[in-house]
Amino acid sequence: MDQHSSNKALISPLRAVMRDFTEAPVRAALDRVFASDGVIHLSHPIGDLQGPKALYDSAYAPLLAALLDLERRDWIVMAGETDKGDQWVGCGGHYVGTFLAPWLDIPPTGHIAHMRFHEFYRIENNQIVEMQAIWDIPELMMQAGAWPMVPSLGREMFVPGPSSQDGFVPGPWDKARATASCQHIVDMLAHLIRHPAQGGPEVMEMEKFWHPRFNWYGPAGIGTARGASGFRNWHQIPFLSAMPDRGAHDDELVFHFFGDGDYAAVTGWPNMKQTISADGWLGIAPAGQKITLRSLDFWRMEGGLIRENWVLVDLLDIYAQLGVDVLARMRAFNKARNLGPIERPGDAA
Repeated sequence: MDQHSSNKALISPLRAVMRDFTEAPVRAALDRVFASDGVIHLSHPIGDLQGPKALYDSAYAPLLAALLDLERRDWIVMAGETDKGDQWVGCGGHYVGTFLAPWLDIPPTGHIAHMRFHEFYRIENNQIVEMQAIWDIPELMMQAGAWPMVPSLGREMFVPGPSSQDGFVPGPWDKARATASCQHIVDMLAHLIRHPAQGGPEVMEMEKFWHPRFNWYGPAGIGTARGASGFRNWHQIPFLSAMPDRGAHDDELVFHFFGDGDYAAVTGWPNMKQTISADGWLGIAPAGQKITLRSLDFWRMEGGLIRENWVLVDLLDIYAQLGVDVLARMRAFNKARNLGPIERPGDAA
C-alpha cells in the first residue's frame, strides 16, 4: 500500500468509532493515532491543545455531553503531500446528534442538529503530529435560533457531500493526477488575487477554472452560493469590497496544498491576512484593522474545472480579533431562554 493510502487507513479506525460515539473507544483510538505531544489547532473558542487527552477532554467530551447520541459522518477523506513533502489527510463531514444539553452556552433544541467540520491531520512516522480543524459552531447556533450576528447573504443549508459520491478517494495515490488537481487550484487562486488590484472581474478568468454550475459551500454566516454570479453576489463582492488588499500579504503566511485524485485541499493556521478598510462584510465596521483568517478548503474537479468547493472560515476568531465576543453577545441575546438540559417523553426508556 502506498504511503498516502496507509495514512488514510491509519485514521479509519478513529472515524469508525466516532460513528457510534462513546468515550472509551474514542479515547483509545485517539491515543493510538495521535502523538502524545501532537499539536492541535481547533477553531475559536476551543483554541490550541496538545495531545489526545486534551483533545478529548476539552473538545469531544463537552460536545458528547450536549449531543448525547453523537455521530461523525465523513463525506470527504483524501490524502497527499505538499510541495515540501509534508503528508496530510483531509476529512470533511458533519457531527450529528440530538441536541439535548447546552454546549458553549448554545441553547439545546431537543432536535437533531448538525455541525460541519473540516479536519486536517499532518502525519509523521504513522502518527498524527498536528491537527488543524474548523468546526462550524455558527451553524449550530443558527439551528438553535441563537446566532446574534448579521444574517447570511448566501443560502444556509445542510451542506451536502460530493455530488459525484466519490469523496472517499481510493488508492493507490496517483501523483500526476493529484498534482494536476492541486495545480489547477493554485493557478485559479493566483488569478483570483489579480482582482481588484489589476482590474475588474474579467482578470480573474473564472470561466477558465470554474464549472458554469459550480457550488460554493461557505461557512454558516456567509452561506452557500451557486455559479459565478451567486459566488460574486453573495460572497466575493462584499469580501473584496471590505478587504481589497486580499493576497497582498501572502509572503507572511504558510499554506499546505495537497491533492488526491480529482480533489485538492488547503489548510493553514492562518492562511489569509488582509485589512478591513471598507464596509460591507459580516456587518463589520471598516476600522482599518489587519486580521488573519483561517480558511480550510476542499475542491472537487470535474472535466478539468472546479465543480464543488467546500469552505470553512473561523468566523468566531475573526470577530474576536476585532474585539467582538460573539459567545458573550449570544448569552446576552438568549438570557431569557431556558438553557438547561431538555428531557423529552420517552428518552429515559
